Amino acid sequence: MKKFLLFFTIIFSQFAYSQSDCISAIPLCGNSAISYTPTGPGLVLETLGGCLSDDENFSVWYSFTAATTGTLSFTITPNNLANDYDFGVYGPNPSCAALGTPIRCNFSGTPGLTGLSDTQTGSQWSPILNVIAGEVYFIVVDNYSNSQFGFSLTFGGTALLTSPFNNPTVQPNPFIAPGLNADGNILICSNPATFDFSTLSTGIINGNPNFTVAYYLTPNNLLTNTSPITTPIVVNTAATYYYAIKYTDPANPSNAANQCTINGEIRFVQGAIVVNNATISGCANNNATTAVFNLTTAAVFAGPAGNTFQYYPTLADLNNNTNLITNPTTYTSAPGDVYVKVTTAQGCTGSSKITLVFFAPIVQTPATLVSCFIEGNPTTAMFDLTSANVSSTTGVVKTYFKTNQDAVNQTNQIPNAAATAYIAGNSEIFVRVTSTNGCWNIVKVTLTVTPPVYSTVLKDKIICVEDTTTLDAGTGFDGYRWSTGATTQTITNVSVGNYYVDLRKNGCVTRQAVKVLASQIPVITNIEITNNTAVITVNGGLPPYKYSVDGTNFQDSNTFTNLPRGINTIYVKDSYDCNPVFVDVDVLNLVNAISPNGDNVNDYVDYSALSYKKALTFTVYDRYGNQLYVADKNNQYKWAGTANGGRKIITGTYWYSITWEESATNTLVSYSGWILVKNQ
Repeated sequence: MKKFLLFFTIIFSQFAYSQSDCISAIPLCGNSAISYTPTGPGLVLETLGGCLSDDENFSVWYSFTAATTGTLSFTITPNNLANDYDFGVYGPNPSCAALGTPIRCNFSGTPGLTGLSDTQTGSQWSPILNVIAGEVYFIVVDNYSNSQFGFSLTFGGTALLTSPFNNPTVQPNPFIAPGLNADGNILICSNPATFDFSTLSTGIINGNPNFTVAYYLTPNNLLTNTSPITTPIVVNTAATYYYAIKYTDPANPSNAANQCTINGEIRFVQGAIVVNNATISGCANNNATTAVFNLTTAAVFAGPAGNTFQYYPTLADLNNNTNLITNPTTYTSAPGDVYVKVTTAQGCTGSSKITLVFFAPIVQTPATLVSCFIEGNPTTAMFDLTSANVSSTTGVVKTYFKTNQDAVNQTNQIPNAAATAYIAGNSEIFVRVTSTNGCWNIVKVTLTVTPPVYSTVLKDKIICVEDTTTLDAGTGFDGYRWSTGATTQTITNVSVGNYYVDLRKNGCVTRQAVKVLASQIPVITNIEITNNTAVITVNGGLPPYKYSVDGTNFQDSNTFTNLPRGINTIYVKDSYDCNPVFVDVDVLNLVNAISPNGDNVNDYVDYSALSYKKALTFTVYDRYGNQLYVADKNNQYKWAGTANGGRKIITGTYWYSITWEESATNTLVSYSGWILVKNQ
């Protein structure tokens, strides 16, 4: 809020005469303090009278009219307290031609303060005045020391002096002192600066009619209305300037109030600012050609709060106030320059250049990680993504993503824990590399699975169970380690069993299993004997088979003739030529005729001697293939020419078969033939 104008002096200016004479006395308008520097006596040497018997020295005359009845005191303070100031008060209602004796005066010869007072003591002080409204008085103030030092005069007491400036009808609004805080201090943005004082008048007058303002370089010029400032002048902060507010009664140009002024001081304070050039850096993320800059971070001016910063792409734009940058905190640009204008809260401006540069680039290198296959899932491998040397820039932070877009958007990040043991096939991942200043780039890492390398010559083998063999893993590998502990390309004297070899190639180890299998043993599954001819049936093993009855001499045919009665051994071996398998077989002395007539000679066929054979059966058929009789353990493997039920069969020729299984080999042995039955 603006303060009311401080009235520090109210004077009357008489332009035609010196204020050192009574007839040109300066009227005092109001009770505000005044100051002045007398420079000599006036043109008229008045008879001062009373205690002022000496002539005038450096003197000045004032007149005033009491606006209200009351007491009046004042104090004269020399600017140099070593000076001796004297005074005289004339009235009431005197004339300059007949002043008479002063009603108050002081000529004590004591330097320092003097005046009218009820509280001060000493020879330099006189009693206060009792004044009545409307009375006119004159005061002469004389510098007996005749020095260049002036004085100030301040009033006290209860009486008020007349002034147009305390009449609300004449002055409805308060006057407003100029300056930042209505304190008379005017901001200038350079020192010295050219200033037009007339620009202050409207603000000072504050809408009060019939008032004008004049401006001066010195207090004396102001009091004497000498050399007012009428054009812009060069001002600086070391000097004090003065102004006077004057009233002109529009209805009465000769009104004494027209000669009153209210005065003030003006000082200039420096508001010029120095705006520095600055450089700020931005991130050319992912090798972009532009960066996003926060222009407000440029340290161009560190003044107090309340300053305004405006940014422009060119100096011409700044000077013309065009193309204002409206997004200074997120300004996208290639490296270059922008310009800033700083305006202080008091209105001073300065400008400078902001240079936009990229942060030092992140040194990035696409990488390839090669890892050995995972046994059991050989198209994949385990990778330590953190080992990929994608940047040599120190202090960077790396995060990992499956796709480039995820890396840009920072979505679906591969957790850091998983990044050290990442399982994947041949593929790519992307590393977001972030520097200490927040810049980032995306770097591709190629993942390559080293596949297993197997021997093409190492195969399963089949050998005779009693034999051994050699296993050869082949050439071209960097190392071998067999399950036997051998580290050679081949191992020998290998018997039937399961083996493996770890083959080292390209830094990886492939375990290749190999089997040495026992050849399948051929099995004699059936021997059909007719009379002394045997036909051998073999399963398993690897055909063709070879057959023998002595274990030495082998034939390709599976039929043996003219076998002797009794136990015969049949030998068989397959193409592996392993130890032969064999089976013992009985070539029976078969009965070809019976005559069951009760004479106890050839009455029955008896094979009970074969009862130890497994699953022994003896079956009789007629010539039509109808089964007539089965001899087994229940009838002690005997037949007396009867059919089932004990009925005797008619004389004739019948067919039979005898079968059993050899217990040791489960070989089925079968005999077949005919038998003549003579029944009476």
